[in-house]
This record gives sequence, structure tokens and C-alpha cells, in this order.
Amino acid sequence: MSNTSYIFVAGASRGVGQEIAKYLIAQYIKVKALLRTEVAAKGLEATGVLTVIGDALNVDDVERAILGNEPVQAVISTLGGLPTNDDKPDFIGNKNLIDAAVKAGVQKFILVTSIGAGDSVVAMPPQALEALKPVLTLKEQAEQYLMNNGLNYTIIRPGGLKSEPATGNGILTADPRIVGSIHRADVAQLVCRCLNSTNANYQVLSALDKNMIYPGLPEFIEFDLGNW
Repeated sequence: MSNTSYIFVAGASRGVGQEIAKYLIAQYIKVKALLRTEVAAKGLEATGVLTVIGDALNVDDVERAILGNEPVQAVISTLGGLPTNDDKPDFIGNKNLIDAAVKAGVQKFILVTSIGAGDSVVAMPPQALEALKPVLTLKEQAEQYLMNNGLNYTIIRPGGLKSEPATGNGILTADPRIVGSIHRADVAQLVCRCLNSTNANYQVLSALDKNMIYPGLPEFIEFDLGNW
């Protein structure tokens, strides 16, 4: 990816999105982020992120952010609603981002969802699936919308997320049956590696820590990102 244009990150105020923004800035890559509050924006601006105040649920806000004066070459979305949110952005927010990315002609769109979405539903224990089903349904709708829009995409489905520092043991697999845990900082590194990986184009991948994969699962092949 070029150093003259921006990577747009949605969901950068917390969690994996925040880790992605921090990691990209550390690599001297320009980052632009859409944030709902001035407080969240100030925190990221201090790290060098260019911020735009707005809501992913508002089409005009999203278009103003992605189609603004600063060229955006790739979009990374980690949008996800909290259990307390009435209006969850998992589908509508991502749909708005995808539509704006199509208009902007971005080179790649990376969508971070969750194991349990789409065909990885087979990896989820029934009790967890029942609890998460409403949000997983929205995430699957976002995945399908992205895959059907002609954009160059990578979909990353992390396992159970932990907040400790990166371990360096994060891996990707195209096998939807595999489940386990991973640190948010390791997900961020895998997502950023996918930006420049042609192998990752048009792929749906699960992200896990190789030392935190649940026992008793079938043998699987680790996805090779190639030269990135």
C-alpha cells in the first residue's frame, strides 16, 4: 500500500480497531478514522490519526469521511455493536462503509467479524451460538453484502478476544471448523498484513492464536499470506 494515501479505519475508538490504528501508525502508515465523539477523537489524534466526527449509521457522515479530500486506498472495518446498543452497526454501518468504498474506488476492504458468522457457525458451541445469534446474523449479512459488491475484500473472523499484549502467535486459516482465542493486538497485526497480501484477496479467514486453539478439533492448514 502507498504511503501517500490513507487507510480508513472504522471502529478505531476501542478494541481491535484501536489496535489496528496504533499498529499502522507505528508502521508510518497514514490512518483516517470515523469517530462518534470528540473525546475518542482527541485520544487518537494524539497518536497521529486523522479523525472525522460522525456516525457509521449515517450515510452522509460515512461518505464525507471516505470521499473527503484525503485519498483513501483501503478501508478496514471492525464495527460491532455493544450488547447495550439499540441500533447495532454490524450490518447497516458496514453497508454504509461498503457503499462509500465502492464510490471511492478503494483498492481493498477488510471486514473484521467473528467466528460463528457464515459457514463458521459449525465451530460455535450451541450455548454460545444461542447467546450471540442476533449479532452474528448481522455480521453474516455484512459479509454477504461485501462479497457481492465487486470490491477486493478480505474477511477476518477472530476467535474469542483477549486484551493482553500481542503474542506473535496469531495465525489465519480458511477452515471454518476451527475455533479458539486470540489477543486483539495479534488480530490487528494479521489484519494489517492482509492489506498488502494478494493471497488474502477474496478470502474469508479465521484468526486464532496457535497456542489457544480448542483441543479435539480436526487437523487444519494455516493460511499462507505469501509476500506482504
